[in-house]
Amino acid sequence: MPPVNDPAPDPAPDPVPDTDWPALRGPRADTGAGGPGVERLAAVVERLRHELDAGESAAATRGLLDVAKGILVARGVDGPAEAARHLEELAARAGVPAAELAADIVNEAAHDSLARAVPAPGEGFDRTTPPAAVRLRMAEAGALGATDAQAVAQSLLVHALKPLGATSVAVWQADQDGSLTLAGSAGFPAAEAVRWRYVPPRVGTLAQQALLSGRTLWHGAPPPSAVSIGLSGVDDGARALIPARRTGRTVGVLEVCWPAHGAPLSRAVHRQLTALAELCAHTLYGVGSAEPAGPEPAPADGAGPLGGLAEGLLDCALILRPLLDDQDRVCDFRITYTNEHCADSAGRPRAHIAGRSLLEAFPLAAAEGGLYEQALRVHTTGEPFRTERMVLPAAEESTVPLVTAALGIGRCGDALLVSWRTHNDVTRLAALVEHTQRLGLIGGFEETPAIGEVIWNSQLFDLYGLPPDSAPIPLERLRHHAHPDDADVIGRFLREVLHRRRAASTAFRLLRPDGVVRYIRAVAEPAAGPEGGPMTVHGAYQDVSSQHWTEVALAATRDRLADSEQRADERDLLALQLQRAIMPAAPAPIDASGLQVAVRYRPAEKGHLVGGDWYDAVVLPDKNVLLVVGDIAGHGIDAATGMVVLRNALRGLAVTGAGPGQMLGWLNTVAHRLTEHVTATVICGLYDPATRVVRWARAGHPPPVLVRGTRSTVLPLPSGILLGAVAEARYAEETVVLEPGDTLLLYTDGLLERRDRTVKQSLEQLLRDAGPPTGDLEEDLDRLLTHSNSDTDDDTCVIGFRPR
Repeated sequence: MPPVNDPAPDPAPDPVPDTDWPALRGPRADTGAGGPGVERLAAVVERLRHELDAGESAAATRGLLDVAKGILVARGVDGPAEAARHLEELAARAGVPAAELAADIVNEAAHDSLARAVPAPGEGFDRTTPPAAVRLRMAEAGALGATDAQAVAQSLLVHALKPLGATSVAVWQADQDGSLTLAGSAGFPAAEAVRWRYVPPRVGTLAQQALLSGRTLWHGAPPPSAVSIGLSGVDDGARALIPARRTGRTVGVLEVCWPAHGAPLSRAVHRQLTALAELCAHTLYGVGSAEPAGPEPAPADGAGPLGGLAEGLLDCALILRPLLDDQDRVCDFRITYTNEHCADSAGRPRAHIAGRSLLEAFPLAAAEGGLYEQALRVHTTGEPFRTERMVLPAAEESTVPLVTAALGIGRCGDALLVSWRTHNDVTRLAALVEHTQRLGLIGGFEETPAIGEVIWNSQLFDLYGLPPDSAPIPLERLRHHAHPDDADVIGRFLREVLHRRRAASTAFRLLRPDGVVRYIRAVAEPAAGPEGGPMTVHGAYQDVSSQHWTEVALAATRDRLADSEQRADERDLLALQLQRAIMPAAPAPIDASGLQVAVRYRPAEKGHLVGGDWYDAVVLPDKNVLLVVGDIAGHGIDAATGMVVLRNALRGLAVTGAGPGQMLGWLNTVAHRLTEHVTATVICGLYDPATRVVRWARAGHPPPVLVRGTRSTVLPLPSGILLGAVAEARYAEETVVLEPGDTLLLYTDGLLERRDRTVKQSLEQLLRDAGPPTGDLEEDLDRLLTHSNSDTDDDTCVIGFRPR
């Protein structure tokens, strides 16, 4: 729905206008038409229709000629007869029809929008139609002679729009509430015009969109969702919607329809449609409208009928009337009246403001979104404006702080009534209290029991679920609206307040008429009346249902959490016991076939982080020694049970005589197929005491460290994926020959990991801490574990091997 901001020029210039216009002559009746029955009747109807069109054209032409003759008489021609003869002579001398010359004379004298809409040189139309000046002036003459907007629409279509290719037109009259009335139409079926006689506000029709935007809207191809008269949603033609303005106000919309889709409007066509819309606006101002057709009579003080209304208001009010420039556009508003409550923020008297223009009296009203912009919008569209907070414009020289107010603007005829209520400390405090009570679900009351007077605020009616016009419920009847089980607590509350005259509070369940049960907290405080008068009770009710149900939910959650924590503690204890049964923190030294073995195991510092680190050193039946260290992913009972499964499985596989790589391949099958989601890293080695050769393989585990003399090195890593990741995996093997005094260290990642450094940096630190060795392997492992500064709360396992 692109607005027409810069219409494109016409693609081709006008040819020289012909002096013979079929539109003015009218089509000749077909003398051969006739025949028996229906054909003859149809021919008669067609002849009468052409005669009627010709009569309307002739009447419009006579009206245009009469206006031109009047202008000539005003310029000094002696009488109407002489003016008619002079006009015929000028037309014959120029070789143009008298109607075209009359249109030029009217345009030269008028300088109005119709004159400005005449195409400039280079902007032309089909030579078979009258020039634009003639068509526009004939449409004007027909509209001025019309008795209603329906005749206006017919005149516009016949004289001005059909030559542009249009087939139908609708003239919409706008009301102040945003509704539209079809004041006139032409080219639409009668049933369609009846169906669209009235459009309620906010329907979203094309005409209402143009009314709200205040701009010409062009639809070369209306979307299927478009709503308007004559639209079917299938192959609808192009449409232009032009706001009709008068004295700066949008009083209606002109809707013009073409039978086929079209390109954007040209400049010339856009100017003509705008001029025709303005012609409709002058017609709509008095046709079928509750507004006066002429200027509103006003007394000397400029108030008019609105003056009495403004004086009857308890708030500040003033009346504005539009000031127009030379093109009939609103450029400012005149302050024509101020009521007695009107107080200027700069302290100026009423007489100093009345009679001045709005922007002259209050220059700051021109600020974006300010009073002038909103007043112009209300004057243009007729839609009232209201806001709870606006900064009132002050005089430019004023040093008074800015004042905020609740402000409203309404339109009546050409006048605007502006009223406002200043936000002083009292009103701001009252608004603050009201908002606080609304947000806190608090309702206040005041009661004088001796005389039965009870006052509630609006929020309290909402709490009770009662309509605002209901009678407030006194304290003595409170138990009738509460749950029966709360009768005792309400009785104690009432005795404390009404009989002992002390402040008190209570909580009870309110039974509302709609069946909803709310948890209410009531607070009341009695106060002695003035000069010994009757006691008055002030109090409040607060809906604490959300808090109550939150506390209930929290209590249930705490119970479930306590039960869950107990079960988690039991699982952690079981996992820890299982882990310590298999993996003691300080195992006894192992001496296997001339190989000294030492182990250090440090469990996680937090009990609930029981991990799956494990090790093993077993002398096999063939006198080889199985050397294993591994780490199960995860913590808790699952990790501990997974550790037991893999440890026992590997022990069983070791007696087969297979090598480390083959054993890890089988162990991967166990982890992937015979367990539930167990993954692990492992180093598995076989030590031959006769040759001191260690064959080893790894499954994603950190590399072993060899300490020889004063040098510590990392052994080359054979390929091998962690256990349980894939169904089938192969694991390569490496060998290392241990010399007497060498130390082979196997460990888990808990020895290395730190949050502030990479694994490579931690491994370099481990190599520095590992050597040189001492004569006691146990002391070497203790030193290594002492210098380890891992900070990831993971288990740590270190196993050392040293041949004798």
